[in-house]
Amino acid sequence: MSLTNHFMKRALNFLTSIFILASCSTAKTPIPPTSTIAPQETPPQISTAASSTSTSIPIPTVQTPTATIIPCDPQVEDFCITGGHFILQRPIKPPANDIVDSTYPYGSTAKGKRDPHHGVEFLNKFGTPVYAAMNGVVIFAGSDKVATFSPWNNFYGNLVVIAHDNRLVTLYAHLSAIEIQMGDEVKVGQKIGEVGQSGVATGSHLHFEVRHGAAEDYFSALNPELWLVPSKDEYGALAISIIDQNTHFLFTELTVNYYLDRSQAPAISYYVTTYSRDLSLGDENAALSDLSPGSYRIAFTMNGRVYERWVEVKSGRLTQVVFVVK
Repeated sequence: MSLTNHFMKRALNFLTSIFILASCSTAKTPIPPTSTIAPQETPPQISTAASSTSTSIPIPTVQTPTATIIPCDPQVEDFCITGGHFILQRPIKPPANDIVDSTYPYGSTAKGKRDPHHGVEFLNKFGTPVYAAMNGVVIFAGSDKVATFSPWNNFYGNLVVIAHDNRLVTLYAHLSAIEIQMGDEVKVGQKIGEVGQSGVATGSHLHFEVRHGAAEDYFSALNPELWLVPSKDEYGALAISIIDQNTHFLFTELTVNYYLDRSQAPAISYYVTTYSRDLSLGDENAALSDLSPGSYRIAFTMNGRVYERWVEVKSGRLTQVVFVVK
């Protein structure tokens, strides 16, 4: 055998062995991602440059699955903590009273004594400045002598309505003075009027509403407490849904206890009633805001059964809780 033929035979045997090894290697099936996502290792760099005397063997590309983070489902978990949508500044600023009146909250009928409440109240004296809760355009400023934003004439009295991005609308009612005009562009925190008692009002206060969609739709109201920034940075909020197995809202009274220590008696107790049926149109039918962070115990009785659950509230966050009644 000539020297040339000898080297050609050895080269052919070497290439054949590489091909056999490559064809016998089995690609590992990727393990589906779990809720804990491990950092991916940097794959080894494979040179694709081929010498003039070698034959390159194609390397199959293995697709790495992308991990999908499944959001918390409050119908499966005991509770979920989210960022909420606290995007509106309070329309009243300290030292005036910027706390929502707890005796007549959103969705309440004051135990059947009043019409279902489509907003919240800020109890303040005549002349207290009222401020825009968000940048927007004034679409109404004046007396609602003709029913436009409610089913009744002169219901809101002196009224300002501001349209914001994403079809969000805020209403400021019962004013004693209005300091802007229809068509004005206003900035968050800009003074737009003063607290009064015009329209159908008992005592001087600001009636504040949040609507989504058509500004004139009286039943497009949302709970302002879930849109206003907490009155203190450390506070959080709680949204509760009580539904049947067909996801229809159910109506009852709840007790929400706040605990500094779960082994001790509650530090504060809140007594909450689910919204009026007419206003149970969103994601929840009961809510509390301006809550201290920590442990809470929610309890209510329905169909002869007691439902209870521990939940956590965190600063600047929204805790969502769903009870499915069977």
